[in-house]
Amino acid sequence: MTPILEIKNLTHTYSVGTPFQRSAVEDVSFAVEEGEFLGLIGHTGSGKSTLIQHLNGLLKPTSGQILLNGKDIWAEPKKIRDVRFQVGLVFQYPEYQLFEETVYKDIAYGPTNKGLTGDALDRCVREAARLVGVRDDQLNKSPFELSGGQKRRVALAGVLAMEPKVLVLDEPTAGLDPAGRENLMANIQNYHRNKGTTIILVSHSMDEIAQNVDRIVVLKSAHVLMSGTPRKVFAWAEELISAGLDVPRITQVAMALRRRGLDIDPAVYTADALEKQLLALREEGDRPC
Repeated sequence: MTPILEIKNLTHTYSVGTPFQRSAVEDVSFAVEEGEFLGLIGHTGSGKSTLIQHLNGLLKPTSGQILLNGKDIWAEPKKIRDVRFQVGLVFQYPEYQLFEETVYKDIAYGPTNKGLTGDALDRCVREAARLVGVRDDQLNKSPFELSGGQKRRVALAGVLAMEPKVLVLDEPTAGLDPAGRENLMANIQNYHRNKGTTIILVSHSMDEIAQNVDRIVVLKSAHVLMSGTPRKVFAWAEELISAGLDVPRITQVAMALRRRGLDIDPAVYTADALEKQLLALREEGDRPC
């Protein structure tokens, strides 16, 4: 089965031919399966932002390819706009990109450019708003009257209304309070479950990554350092830390307990999994010799 997205030997070099020449991503390759929830992590400067801007053609590779459903997105440069309807990119702090006079018009902007009108447009706007928790009574308000978290939802709804095949989220919960982060991620998970849309989540929060994604790709210094399920990746916690990355809080607890002599799997990354291991150790200790 053809992956919905495939990054093949991607290199992007800035300031070519000058003393400031540098490659933000270099020979990066990985595939994303249809319906997958993928996490993309890496320290600041690892190449994450440059990489995701290639996925819908905002940047053009210096070399390598981005394949969408098996086709190079740059095979027909004049059709790159169509790619941006299929791969929706929500930047960090997207609320700064709001500009229309009402929430409704802001959400409607993308699907209107896609050619939707009338009832079809209205359905898209209202469904996208509902998916992210924007109420009907907020649709006629100015987006600038809303709180930061509400603006974030409006910006996300504007991308969802285009019904992209792939949704790329760059630090979607950055700057929100804990309740706001949890609520927004719950909206995103519900959207993923209901629509089956492929999602790529970029986040500095390892807990957010651990609790939501099916697989993780780790970038370091413009290259792929490792990839795999959360369990597989967080089993390499020491390597992640040495690469300048954090690990989930539960993994940190497991590592600390292991250093104290408890036989705990360092790959654990959820509270339920750690609790099961601790209960199993207690049961072993209670058994008669």
